[in-house]
Order: sequence, then C-alpha cells, then structure tokens
Amino acid sequence: MKTQFVTDDHGKKIAVILPVKDYEKIMEKLDEIECVKAYDNAKARKQEFIPAEDVFKAVEQKRKQA
Repeated sequence: MKTQFVTDDHGKKIAVILPVKDYEKIMEKLDEIECVKAYDNAKARKQEFIPAEDVFKAVEQKRKQA
C-alpha cells in the first residue's frame, strides 16, 4: 500500500492519500468487522423469543378489542 501524507505548516500529519483500490479494500474490511461486532453483540444479549403464531394471536386479540 503506497500512502502519502498531507502535513500542516508545522509538519504534523493531518491527512492520508492512498490509492482508491486500497481505500475500497479497507472499507470492505471495516464493513466485515462491523458485521461481526453486531453479530457478537446480538449473541451476547439475552433475548426472549416469542413464536410468530403467538404474536399474530395477540395482534388479532388487540384488533378485536379496539
């Protein structure tokens, strides 16, 4: 990966220039990491699952009451 740095008047690095292909690879990897983190977070949460059939019954009961 060939990168170039943009510096300010004091020589401090303030930005990076890199080839588009490298940028796209980085963005793909970042997306993969975000997906893995979201999956891990979802797995770590204790969630109660309600069968769809029970949900439909509850919705129908609410409709009848309204």
